[in-house]
Amino acid sequence: MNERAIPILPCRYLDDIVPFYEALGFKVTFRQARPNPYVCFNRGGIDLHFFGLEAFEPENSMGTAILLVEDTGVLFDEFATGLRAAFGKLPIAGIPRITRPRRKQGTTAGFTVVDPGGNWLRISALGETEDDGSGSESRLERVLMSATRQGDSHGDEARAISVIEAGLLRHGEATDAGKLPLLVYLAELHHRTGNPGLAASVLDSVDALTLTSGEREALAAELANAAELRASL
Repeated sequence: MNERAIPILPCRYLDDIVPFYEALGFKVTFRQARPNPYVCFNRGGIDLHFFGLEAFEPENSMGTAILLVEDTGVLFDEFATGLRAAFGKLPIAGIPRITRPRRKQGTTAGFTVVDPGGNWLRISALGETEDDGSGSESRLERVLMSATRQGDSHGDEARAISVIEAGLLRHGEATDAGKLPLLVYLAELHHRTGNPGLAASVLDSVDALTLTSGEREALAAELANAAELRASL
């Protein structure tokens, strides 16, 4: 079996798309301006094609592609490194943007890239089955999985914020270490929705948490995410 499927996605201008995908490590394999703008990218086993349409509005895009990869964490790190090098920071709000790898209730672990054309690349781990959230997760972990499904999979940041705030209120007795991932994600959601003041306030709450040295080590990635988010505000 040697079948292949190559999505063809819209964008306004090729010059918006090309630098972004090159930052992600894709190579341009073909490009033309006439008779219609068209560009082809390749990265390993991933092929993506785009056509240009000046009247296109990225905010209204419904373009989506699912990318199945061996290791979502490794790919995220490679994408993030390229984006930081090209644009000076990780774009986590607006268009384009990238979400961080998180487990989502009812879906496999992964992350999302929204490109300059408003197209969603949904990256999941190859071979993983869906997660119904019925395992050994703590109550706050289940809250976070539910929130990321709303905020990252559905793009409904307002609903995700409500889920986290309700979860933190309902489980106020939880440890500071248990609350930290939810607070970091809540700050990111406020930033995405154009509320940097609220994001900064939540990050102040993160800074005020009491953590042991062991907890800080275990949560080092989340603390690094919080520091990078504060720097971007």
